[in-house]
Amino acid sequence: MTNTNFDRETLRALADEGNETALDRLADLADADGDLEELSELLDEGSMRAGLLLTRRAAAAGDLRALQRISDAGYEAAGNELNRLLKGQAGGEDD
Repeated sequence: MTNTNFDRETLRALADEGNETALDRLADLADADGDLEELSELLDEGSMRAGLLLTRRAAAAGDLRALQRISDAGYEAAGNELNRLLKGQAGGEDD
């Protein structure tokens, strides 16, 4: 049986060498720990998985500023979610 419980140092070393799967795994671990700071750092490193996880959290919380920051960091879906929320809020007022 294969050991799938890799330590963070090993994952970090692999991610630093360009392994995107290791970067995604670090994002999953940070999300499981509720470590938003690490997720943000991973997003800044180019982890689209971190962008997805941060977007889910920000959308659930209705945090428009966080969605804008995530979008600005390069995760396009956060901008789409931000626009959806803004249109939803505006739509309720116009109806």
